[in-house]
Amino acid sequence: MTYQKLLSYLTIFLTTITFTWVEPAFSALPPGNAVKDPYAILRNGLPIEQKDLRELQHKLEDTSDLVRGGRWPAISKSVTRSQFLATNRKKAIIESISNEKQKEAENIFIELKKDLDALGEQASAKNKIEFINLRRQSLKQIGNLEALFLKEEFPYLIPNEFNNLPRLLGRANVSIKTDKGEMKAIIDGYNAPLTSGAFIDLALKGFYDGLPINRAEEFFVLQTGDPKGPEIGYIDPGTKEERNIPLEIRVPEKEETIYNQTFEELGLYTATPTLPFATPGALGWSHSGKAVNDGSSQFFFFLYDAELNPAGRNLIDGNNSAFGYVVEGVEILDKLEVNDKIISIKVLDGAEKLKENA
Repeated sequence: MTYQKLLSYLTIFLTTITFTWVEPAFSALPPGNAVKDPYAILRNGLPIEQKDLRELQHKLEDTSDLVRGGRWPAISKSVTRSQFLATNRKKAIIESISNEKQKEAENIFIELKKDLDALGEQASAKNKIEFINLRRQSLKQIGNLEALFLKEEFPYLIPNEFNNLPRLLGRANVSIKTDKGEMKAIIDGYNAPLTSGAFIDLALKGFYDGLPINRAEEFFVLQTGDPKGPEIGYIDPGTKEERNIPLEIRVPEKEETIYNQTFEELGLYTATPTLPFATPGALGWSHSGKAVNDGSSQFFFFLYDAELNPAGRNLIDGNNSAFGYVVEGVEILDKLEVNDKIISIKVLDGAEKLKENA
């Protein structure tokens, strides 16, 4: 990268760190973690505690760098360790699941063993493509196991001052259709319930349908959600006022979600959020440069650049709420420009987890 190009990128970041409404606003991983796979981030963000299952998950995820380097002996060793964990920790994992879900867990383990055995064969054959596909399938099975640990009650406290706001008490899947193609995204209400709730609420209302991309910064963000007319956000028909959503960020080592305080204000200069801006298609909530609690409807797709935006070290983590990730069709983001349109945002599943208020 040339000095001039680097200077250009840094100028973009420094001039857009304060987001204003004149030009529409932008608005669990340990510190320094280099995980950029949205599925891995979402798995880590589940509110569960099962060390054996987490160890199995991370052992498979850690093969990503090994695959890129073609280090097949180390890959085979990691797969062997994963097979050992799946066999020898199976009983402990299943017994820690509620009785009514243990049979389902048994069936998942059967499929997982098949996938891990096949994964070992592909590692021995040094078949990169098939290995990646089988690892993805194995991690999906692990994700299915982790989902069995989720409890009915919502795990985190939402302050009473926000009782009037919608909240998504779990996760939802959405389809985002644009005039350049369709994307699928997972919206994470566990770690951003109010932000996700506002987004899903507006999607169900058809609020975003037909709205344009109103800002596009190469290697930075694509933003939409600015309604037609003079308003800059969603006007609640009941109150006739703009509905505002607070800044909302979880950090793995913190017990409760942080509201309306930036990392800078809290002195968390190197912290990595549970939902980091670390991958193309991370969804972020916009707010103005005047306050962090005045975001209403505008959101952005983060465009990740590995050299300038490591998780926990960029200018967005800790200043804006991430609330989900594009998991299919992320290549569409490279085609979208200002005035391209969001044709529709449809909730595919999870709408029942939306509550209008407390």
